[in-house]
Amino acid sequence: MKKNLILFAFLLISVQVAAQQYLITGKVADLAGNAIPFTSVYVIGTSAGTSTNANGQYMLKLKPGKYQLSFRTLGFKQRLENIELSSQNKVVNVQLRVEQYKLNDANADSTGLALTIIKNAIAKREGYLNETLAYSCNVYIKGMQRLLHASQNVVSKAVSKQFDIDTTTNNILYMAEMQTQFNFEQPNRVKEIVISSKEAGVNNAFSFNRAANLQMNFYRNTFDIQGLSQRRLVSPIADDALNFYSYKLLGTSVENGKTIHKIQVLPKHIHGPIFNGYIYITDGDWRIYSVHLFVTKNANLNYVDTLNINQDYIQLSNDRWQPAAVAITYSGALVGFRYTGYIIGTFSDYNFDPKFPPKFFNGEIMRVPNHSRKEDSVYWAKNRPVPLTPEEVRNYRDKDAVTRIAETDVYQDSLERANNKFKPLRYMIFGDSIKNRAAGSSWFFHPSYETILFNNVEGFALDFKADYDKRIDRLKSYTISPELRYGFSNNLLSANVGFKYRYNPYTKAIFYGKAGSSVLDLNNEVNNSPFINSISTLFFESNTMKLYRSKYAMLGLQHNLFRGVLFDGSLEYAQREQLYNTTYFTVVDKPDVVLTSNNPFHPELPDNNLLFKTSNALTLKTSVTYTFDEQYVSTPNGFLYQPSRLPKIKLTYKKGIKNVLNSDIDYDYADLQVYDDHIKIGHVGYSSFTVTAGKFFNTNALVYPDYKKFKGNEGITFTPLVSYFHFLRYYTYTDDSFVEAHYEHNFSGFLMNKLKGIRHAKLEEIIGANYLGRANTPAYTEFYVGLKRYIFRVDYGISFLGGNHYMHGIMFYYGL
Repeated sequence: MKKNLILFAFLLISVQVAAQQYLITGKVADLAGNAIPFTSVYVIGTSAGTSTNANGQYMLKLKPGKYQLSFRTLGFKQRLENIELSSQNKVVNVQLRVEQYKLNDANADSTGLALTIIKNAIAKREGYLNETLAYSCNVYIKGMQRLLHASQNVVSKAVSKQFDIDTTTNNILYMAEMQTQFNFEQPNRVKEIVISSKEAGVNNAFSFNRAANLQMNFYRNTFDIQGLSQRRLVSPIADDALNFYSYKLLGTSVENGKTIHKIQVLPKHIHGPIFNGYIYITDGDWRIYSVHLFVTKNANLNYVDTLNINQDYIQLSNDRWQPAAVAITYSGALVGFRYTGYIIGTFSDYNFDPKFPPKFFNGEIMRVPNHSRKEDSVYWAKNRPVPLTPEEVRNYRDKDAVTRIAETDVYQDSLERANNKFKPLRYMIFGDSIKNRAAGSSWFFHPSYETILFNNVEGFALDFKADYDKRIDRLKSYTISPELRYGFSNNLLSANVGFKYRYNPYTKAIFYGKAGSSVLDLNNEVNNSPFINSISTLFFESNTMKLYRSKYAMLGLQHNLFRGVLFDGSLEYAQREQLYNTTYFTVVDKPDVVLTSNNPFHPELPDNNLLFKTSNALTLKTSVTYTFDEQYVSTPNGFLYQPSRLPKIKLTYKKGIKNVLNSDIDYDYADLQVYDDHIKIGHVGYSSFTVTAGKFFNTNALVYPDYKKFKGNEGITFTPLVSYFHFLRYYTYTDDSFVEAHYEHNFSGFLMNKLKGIRHAKLEEIIGANYLGRANTPAYTEFYVGLKRYIFRVDYGISFLGGNHYMHGIMFYYGL
């Protein structure tokens, strides 16, 4: 018995020793002792690894045993260290030598040799892209952004206090860490599950907050970097890369028994979504070994002047190569601020035979559990794979202390009182709000430029609108929106109240309604700004907005039926009444311009032409919108739906119900719409389009407000939405079949720079325009201050009511 106990104790101790892990720590520096940041440190033959921090320090947790560590970073020769862990932590400091890539033949054709290597890599590209059918791995991400300089003219004391900015020092504006499990399956299905996340300070940074955003796969022809550019970046080994890049072989070296070629990547175009830098290719199998590439603001980047990408690939089981680490550094400037930052990602514990359960890839591309943001500093100290620098430790400590103070009731109450003070300038431009933190409620009052109006029907009018928001719990909330409107010329008072009850953010579930009286635009398709109409009427004698009165009650419901299918249905009862002009006042009187009546089809004065009789209408409206391959991020507060990669389809049906509640209308209408507002087309920019086909199947009793109207534009401003006709009259309508199509393409800058004849000029070409009897096309100019925009635009519409063309045109714009 005693022997068995001894044996059992020995086995127990052996298991505990085998399960015990020890830390390998150290610093990576050059021969002069200077720290080398973001160096990849990984265990040869495994996918265990980490990265050094900004001070060159690293730490790696391993079980007892013998290991060979690899230290790799661009610009330096790889170093291998054999170590043995037994029963204690170990310190391993290393120094790296500058890489020595040399041409074997000084007279070799470096350009020709580089081209041959690149062509071999291009030939292998697709095979390497698809060789791994599926995998999962653990990813650690850390991002930091630092303020380098802030103009005193820009940063006020209030801003400095709000964001804890000291303009005299290098301030850390943003720092965050995240651990996720990343899962992938060909061709492009991903799901990542957040294990833990931590932030310090206010997130105003250009940041990668998902592991998927670090998957910059240079084996793809093009790829996105979220938030960086509207265009996809072209890989140096894309199928058509030779059209964009020149190459030069700088030399070869041998690492781990493999011959590595260092090739300089040189862009052929100044402007474009293309890289500068170096790509390292292995000899024979022609794989990517490392990349050190950068892209500049010449590629029209957002918020960033220069962005550097360093990426190392490691050889894993079955000769599979995967990224071990990626380091992204960037710098930029914006309205008086200069900043710099980095994002590092380490990939470890690859599993190339994951057993994904059925329907694992179900549209949920990221899951953020409630507990993931609650891990404390003890957890992070134990599980963080990349050590913090002393400065980062202080930043966490200081920001966490500020946050603890900011979350106290005393501070929150004082802040609430300060923010709830009425500020006239803020109210004029943005509106004003009053919040009650304790009750979870707030009032928002719409800005004064939406409140004080002028039109020829009401004269000067006051339109007070407010929104009361109340959160019931984590998932449920409601909004009540009262409106009170009075016209001083026609002495007409209108009042209504609307509500929205959001009861399930996972299914976009909203119960909504509205009741009362309103003064409405005769074209219910157009968001014709009352403010712009006020300005154009008073100062330009252009009163394009036409109004009518409605007394109504409406109830509706929106709900996701299942993934990608959104239902929306409403039932409305309304009494509609025609309105007439009551004033022709203008501030600026133009002798050759005459104000028009409130009847869009009889603009002459006096205003006594009947457009429609007062009528009652009971209307049922339903729509079903289908989003192909709908994707979302699930959070404790609901789903965050992501922009669709494919077009959407929307089917709408409207029914005018006669003889119920004295309803006078009787019609059936349906339309089918296919649309997409952002289709990235490789490296040549992005397109937007909408195509709609509709028909009235029954028009037994139809009143003008029930006709199909189109989104036109004839005011003093332009509505830059792809579903609007550029020059169509606002009140063009049909009660028959119709088809309308809109297409717009925003070109990439480097393509348009080839058109030297239009640089610094504006060009417009309108081919064919017919506005149901309107012969002349109005002059049009589009301005984008401080931006270059190149647009090709086509709008076309036809109604089968007499074969009338609403407008068809082909336009090309170049704007500064």
